[in-house]
Amino acid sequence: MKHTHCLLPPSKSQALPVYIGELPQDFLRITPTQQQQQVQMDAQAAQQLQYGGSIGTVGRLSITVVQAKLAKNYGMTRMDPYCRIRLGYAVYETPTAHNGAKNPRWNKVIQCTVPPGVDSFYLEIFDERAFSMDDRIAWTHVTIPESLREGSVVDEWFSLSGRQGDDKEGMINLVMSFASMPASMMMASQPVVLMPTVYQQGVGYVPIAGVPGVYNQGVVPMGMPAVPAAAPRSAPYSEEDLKALQDMFPNLDQEVIRTVLEAQQGNKDAAINSLLQMAEEL
Repeated sequence: MKHTHCLLPPSKSQALPVYIGELPQDFLRITPTQQQQQVQMDAQAAQQLQYGGSIGTVGRLSITVVQAKLAKNYGMTRMDPYCRIRLGYAVYETPTAHNGAKNPRWNKVIQCTVPPGVDSFYLEIFDERAFSMDDRIAWTHVTIPESLREGSVVDEWFSLSGRQGDDKEGMINLVMSFASMPASMMMASQPVVLMPTVYQQGVGYVPIAGVPGVYNQGVVPMGMPAVPAAAPRSAPYSEEDLKALQDMFPNLDQEVIRTVLEAQQGNKDAAINSLLQMAEEL
């Protein structure tokens, strides 16, 4: 782009110089010092180490929130519990189990994006209230099992803390599986809330005052370069397998069955064993 010159009023002694023509590439640009360049290189190296050499990949954690056994029903009526999961800065919620009271069932599959460096999530159970603030009943901090990264499925009960004391508020049943994929293949998933929070001892994660939450359709870690998309893999099972399992377990949600079957790499026998354990609690 050409720059036209302007005439400045000359001083009494001489006219001021005026620059005419193309501006040089480094015009008004401060060249970083050698120390600043080294700091930048060190930061990039640390980021590479944090990503474990796989800067183009992200993790997808599938969490099936099956049910909970709570120690007490708070309030005058039967509770309407729902779960809230915080992973990184993303917050996911299950539907409300109306009249679930001490034994709520959700069978909700939540697909979470796992940012690099995150190895745990925080789970809370709330009682939905119609005319007041929702009441927080219980909470727990779950470390993502390392065995998930080896392809296994974890179906466990986790202790809940609350007003009754640490690990005395009951238990919650979670089924988890994990998959790694290129960042460019990460699709927008279910709606989440990006909620800046801070952890308070004995209280849990609470929103930072004055910082609003942001609603988003999915979370993809920023600053991760896109890589060429790999050819999509076909499902390790057939629709006939899925339908057969649905017929065997009519009381389980289709997405729950699909998630378990995918996590078992299409192994019907292993999927049946996992589903049987879930169905026993119905």
